[in-house]
Amino acid sequence: MALHDSVIAGYAETPIVVGGTHDLFEMHADLTEDLLTGAGVDKAEVDGLVMASSLTGTPTPFWAQSVAEMLGLEVDFLDQVQLGGCGPVGAVARAAMAIDAGLCEIVLLLNADRASLSMDTWTDMSFGPEWVHPYGQMGTPGAFGLLSSRYDHEYGLDLEALGKLAVTQRGHAMLNKKACAKLRTPITVEDYLNSRMISEPIRLLDCVMPCDGGNGLLMMSRRAARRKGLEKFVVPIGYAERTNHNGSDPLPDVTDTGHRIAGAKALAQAGLAVSEIKSFHPYDDFLLAIMLQLEMFGFCGKGEGAQFISKTDFRFDGDLPLNTGGGQISAGQVGAAGGGTNLVEAVRQLFDDGGARQVRDTSNALVTGIGWIGYGRNWCTSAALVLTPDR
Repeated sequence: MALHDSVIAGYAETPIVVGGTHDLFEMHADLTEDLLTGAGVDKAEVDGLVMASSLTGTPTPFWAQSVAEMLGLEVDFLDQVQLGGCGPVGAVARAAMAIDAGLCEIVLLLNADRASLSMDTWTDMSFGPEWVHPYGQMGTPGAFGLLSSRYDHEYGLDLEALGKLAVTQRGHAMLNKKACAKLRTPITVEDYLNSRMISEPIRLLDCVMPCDGGNGLLMMSRRAARRKGLEKFVVPIGYAERTNHNGSDPLPDVTDTGHRIAGAKALAQAGLAVSEIKSFHPYDDFLLAIMLQLEMFGFCGKGEGAQFISKTDFRFDGDLPLNTGGGQISAGQVGAAGGGTNLVEAVRQLFDDGGARQVRDTSNALVTGIGWIGYGRNWCTSAALVLTPDR
């Protein structure tokens, strides 16, 4: 398969911080240096650049071109993936397609944002100003409050199960030196239950904290990897995305997400059943999103997420390791680039570089993305990426 003919040859990540002093160009430069040095690649050999969109610090629509210029890159293929939190995983598929088409051979995938400093450059020109903001639903917590309320009405919302997810991810963040320092403190289920209400029933510890940082990957053809003498890399073996799921339904089930469709396609392409997945790295802007994805991918049935969470050990050394770097909720969300936080962690684990949080079985990993919240339904884009090591 064409997707298998490309490899992830390296990964890089900046520390995740609040109120960082580095601008986006500096972060992209640091990531580029780490990626090229780690794989023994000269900058002149890079002929492709794929970037996730940035919500902050990018007043120009020509963001990808601007970064290429600032980094001094001359490339034959350039793309900017406008899928929000699906951007980083979507970038892997687009880079693989470009490599397979012969448009480029060695590609940088870069993501960075400064969400803790400013969101002033993000202008909502969609339905929000007319149909949502006047009624008091200001921002994503409000949308997830509605999703959570609907789920609670349909199936019942087990808050202790969500608290277990919060505690597990916080434990992983404490083992991750690049996670936001403010979040690297232990919590209990009681701490979760007693955290202040943000948008009922969403609590403070359900939510991500806006942070600054970046992450990236280096992809290349298998031929280039062999030429560079690389002995260890990660291969994408399944990918799918779904946008505007249930968009034609005037009264959709908001607890049904595009991951139901995208997940089945990605797993089929990878030749795996969901029961064969060895670690799971779901996009986690809110804890409810993790539970919904467990249901949509088929780890459990619809409405059975809480029971599955209660009986499953999600620690890095448990039954189904989940967001072993802490996830965005406990490592910090770096804006639209946050979709790369869990992606880089999955790659790190498959490289067997997890250190104190290394998973036992590195035969595969499932990574997801979520992009934007649509009007009157669930998130707009859902993406799923299956990875495996090739050593």
